[in-house]
Amino acid sequence: MEFKIDEFSGPLDLLLHLIKESKMDIMNIEIEEITKQYMDYLALQEKMNLEVASEYLVLASELLVIKSRLLLPREKIEDEDVEEEDPRERLVNRLLEYQAYKEITKVLKEKEFKRRDLYTKLPENISEFVDKDNDTSISKDVTLDDLTEAFKKYLVRKKESQPLKTKVCVNEISVSSRCSDIKKLLSEKKRLSFNELFPVVSKDYIVATFLAILEMAKKRELVITQENNFDDILVEAIVV
Repeated sequence: MEFKIDEFSGPLDLLLHLIKESKMDIMNIEIEEITKQYMDYLALQEKMNLEVASEYLVLASELLVIKSRLLLPREKIEDEDVEEEDPRERLVNRLLEYQAYKEITKVLKEKEFKRRDLYTKLPENISEFVDKDNDTSISKDVTLDDLTEAFKKYLVRKKESQPLKTKVCVNEISVSSRCSDIKKLLSEKKRLSFNELFPVVSKDYIVATFLAILEMAKKRELVITQENNFDDILVEAIVV
């Protein structure tokens, strides 16, 4: 069987191919046989007047050194528990590492192929296409991120103002009950600051209130505004 040098990405790729073709155990390479096959390959390239890259020649010399070390009698080691290093060990480790990278490369190439079917587009301002009748009740000046940031700042202020007066609630606080409470507050006072909607400091109460505000904004029962950057966020009832 003839091979061309451009069929392989490097000497380790060629060596790994020869090992697989010979059905050898990579952990127990028959170094004499694999060296012969490798050298025959290089000789064939020279016979075909093909230039052999220096890296192939470097590995050839390494194989010959390993082969010669295996042919020499092993030195006796005084400590019987210490085993002499197998000359093939470093080469096997390099082949295993290369094989692992090669497998990963296949997976990445598959992902690259699948990625060709996906197309992305940078975000654009589509405000001119928004139906104002169905638009959210959160003001254009106030985003959901702004509202979340205000909520975080409120929690920080409450934490820094310890000790806090807390109210223990026996019954679970529902979002619907907080919606009713907020509606009542807005009927008495048409506009409230965001912080005024959290008179009780407890985890259930705070979460239920925040979700109630978002739910009412979605249903267009209130509007959330902020006159200037860093000003208090205001909640106002929508008069139908």
